[in-house]
Amino acid sequence: MKRFFAISICVLLAVCLSTSFSFAAEKREKFGVDKRSDMAKRVKFKPSTEKIRWKMVMPWSKGLLFYDIASHFCDSVRLASAGRLNIKPFSAGELVPAMETFDAVSKGTAEAGHDWPGYWKGKNEAFVAFASVPFGLDGEGYNIWLYEKGGAEMMAELYGQFNLVALPGGQCGQEMGLFSNKKAVSMADFKGMRVRTPGWYMDIMNNLGASVSPLPGGEIYLALERGVIDAAEFSSPAINYPMGFDEITKYVIQPGVHQPGIQCAVFFNKEAYDKLPEDLKWIIDLAAKETQLWSYNWVNGLNAEAIRLFKEKVEIVKMDKDTLIEFRKVTKTYLDGLKEKYPDVKKVLDSQEEFLASFADWRDARSGATPWPYEIYIEGRTTE
Repeated sequence: MKRFFAISICVLLAVCLSTSFSFAAEKREKFGVDKRSDMAKRVKFKPSTEKIRWKMVMPWSKGLLFYDIASHFCDSVRLASAGRLNIKPFSAGELVPAMETFDAVSKGTAEAGHDWPGYWKGKNEAFVAFASVPFGLDGEGYNIWLYEKGGAEMMAELYGQFNLVALPGGQCGQEMGLFSNKKAVSMADFKGMRVRTPGWYMDIMNNLGASVSPLPGGEIYLALERGVIDAAEFSSPAINYPMGFDEITKYVIQPGVHQPGIQCAVFFNKEAYDKLPEDLKWIIDLAAKETQLWSYNWVNGLNAEAIRLFKEKVEIVKMDKDTLIEFRKVTKTYLDGLKEKYPDVKKVLDSQEEFLASFADWRDARSGATPWPYEIYIEGRTTE
């Protein structure tokens, strides 16, 4: 009898718990929907058997990690398609010069390309917003904005104006700051400095009183060594380390506010893409997403090693808080000016800024859980 009552009580508790969970679930609708789910349940195409050979061009030499990211995408497509779609990567200059990559794919000279979108600001200023924005989106922010807040659709629309189909194709996180023999941490320190940097950051630094030139990457070392420039930035620690800037400078001025997130793209000639069987289009899409994930983890893992090596020769210095705030104000004024002048820039930056505002509550609520090593955390450094 006791056993009967025990079983009855267990059953009753289970029913009550089930009812309470059901009631809780009915109070509100499910939070979030995977929009692709219904489509995936009703696949209407069959695997293709055609073997297709494409060429990919890029502005990267084989010595840069960006080349490896482009090659990784090609490898992923080849593996997932069992070789049915074989995209062969060509480094800068092998088929076309580095800065002719965009036009070569647009015209169909090559079927695919890889890039840092900011290189094409001369075609449309808005390309820079898909590459990196000073004080803008970091790697996490780009991923959420691109995939969940309409960013990827805006990217596709912009490239589409040039007979191209584009997808996010590589996120490398934050860049390093300026290598220099001058310990610049305040606004006064930057006035008159001769700096190498390209794009929007070049204009912003000029507005801060620096003298800026966009030297090609291959000329930076010699210019620093000879004193032609006082400071220079190029990319992330892992990409910078082989360039040897620490051999000729004393400091790295952090943080890299000019590029909180390095975003790349993979793009295709529209006619070539449209001819692909449907299953291969999906493989391209999934391979691009896999490359976006892999590149972020791979490069940042290498960055952790590279920064330790840099610290053996150079001192990492931080801009003071007042300088960062003033820097942020000057940047906003500059970006607002771009938005007034270029409608496409306004559209993209407004979208990114709306996302940043919508994410602020969660960013604040979660702060304080930065995973520092134990010794650092208990000394009082709870945020990044």
